[in-house]
Amino acid sequence: MSRPAVVSRHEWLQARKALLAKEKGLTRASDALSAERRRLPMVKIDTPYVFGGPEGPVTLLDLFGVHPQLIVYHFMFEPDWNEGCPSCSCFADNFTGAVMHLPARDTAFAVISRAPIDKIEAFKARMGWEFRWVSSFGSDFNYDFHVTLDEARGSAEYNYTDANALKRARKLWMDELPGLSVFYREGGDVFHTYSAYQRGLDHLINTYNYVDLTPLGRHEGDLEWVQAWIRHHDRYAGV
Repeated sequence: MSRPAVVSRHEWLQARKALLAKEKGLTRASDALSAERRRLPMVKIDTPYVFGGPEGPVTLLDLFGVHPQLIVYHFMFEPDWNEGCPSCSCFADNFTGAVMHLPARDTAFAVISRAPIDKIEAFKARMGWEFRWVSSFGSDFNYDFHVTLDEARGSAEYNYTDANALKRARKLWMDELPGLSVFYREGGDVFHTYSAYQRGLDHLINTYNYVDLTPLGRHEGDLEWVQAWIRHHDRYAGV
């Protein structure tokens, strides 16, 4: 891995100020993009989704609680797995501290996976997480939001692209995938407003935001896949 050049403090300051101008430009562009995202149209949800919770069945509407907005993280955890995906677990470690502030902005948060609720509860306890996590086992929810691929269930795209084309390009090698979806409700009506996948989730992984500040950065280029370094947080050894 290469390292930056060594220069005088004056030279560093000039380079830093030039980069600061670009950072400010990116912040302004991000603000504009967020405003555009809020203007996206929405789609009414007509399917009466029911999930398995630790205390019994819950509906998509139930997940809102008293709030008009709901963010759902689609966590990779197949029914026959005994633990959740390490990369999704890293994501969960990152949002654990953030989601406690969402109710102050009229927003609920939930995690949804296909694994049965007993497996979810066991893994959640192991990881020490407290966010709401329900099971979509036996539901079409994962297929309808294209985080579980199965052409027979009408799910054959990922990140708004044909999944088979992504597989042929070796940009996809699993049928269980991560994502995030946003919903809005008015009374008893629920609307889908936004979903993001793949690199669209990067800015929500605060670990990356930190390492992107360092001179070595993510240094993932030589790995078999970009997140091959990630482990469950109780499985890092000698770090």
